[in-house]
Amino acid sequence: MQFARTVTLALLVACPAAAWAKLPSPSPEAKAKAEAAAAQAKWSDKVAAYQLCQAQDKVAAFYYAQAKAEGKSTHPPEATPPCVDPGPFVQAAPGQ
Repeated sequence: MQFARTVTLALLVACPAAAWAKLPSPSPEAKAKAEAAAAQAKWSDKVAAYQLCQAQDKVAAFYYAQAKAEGKSTHPPEATPPCVDPGPFVQAAPGQ
């Protein structure tokens, strides 16, 4: 039992040392690939926000049309910024 505790303690002390080792810096190709992935993720976030904006506008329009048809009173809609289409994804030239 004591041996198992000693081995476990030794492993717990030795394993984090490997995690603290310094990794080599990424190559220029890896940096470019990471930047491209980050740019595409940013564009994807903009597309998701645009689609959410359109869906919210559609739901609000349906709600106000249905309320008007049923003769219910509604509060005036709050002014929101217009939905902005991010357009197609354009890969930036390397080095820019």
